[in-house]
Amino acid sequence: MIAERMRAEDLVSMLNQFFSIMVDIIFRNNGLLDKFVGDQLMALFGLIPPESNSPRGAIKAAIEMQDATEGLMEIRSKQDRETFEIGIGINTGAAIVGNVGSKNRMDYTAIGDSVNVAARLEQIAKGGEIIIGEETYGRSQGHFRIQKKGEIKVKNKTEPVMCYKVLR
Repeated sequence: MIAERMRAEDLVSMLNQFFSIMVDIIFRNNGLLDKFVGDQLMALFGLIPPESNSPRGAIKAAIEMQDATEGLMEIRSKQDRETFEIGIGINTGAAIVGNVGSKNRMDYTAIGDSVNVAARLEQIAKGGEIIIGEETYGRSQGHFRIQKKGEIKVKNKTEPVMCYKVLR
């Protein structure tokens, strides 16, 4: 694991550089940064402004994020520094969006089945992959090269979920 091989200061510096690039891409594609969770981030699309083509914006951002990560890692590799790849999961659907937490600390976030599925898709995405759900596929078909990956069993869901891989 990369965190075990790096000094804490170097790891934080690398993550901050990486997150700065990723957040710029999210914002440029009308996404909203939801949160950072360790070495991951969660973004929401279609909220600001409300858009019917938000799945396409999310996929466009994901492709740009993969390209930017590859570019950054190429530079790091030439400097003999640690490198990594990212996997991205995208799902489209209804979510509850608002302040969630305790009386002492609230976070503006999204919760619900579609958010859970997106997290599970991210977990199965290998480095360099963008995995999307059925609704995302249906609303972005014809705009990107997409390959059917198949059904996967998702924790906390009774039925398997069909997923697809975005080809770059």
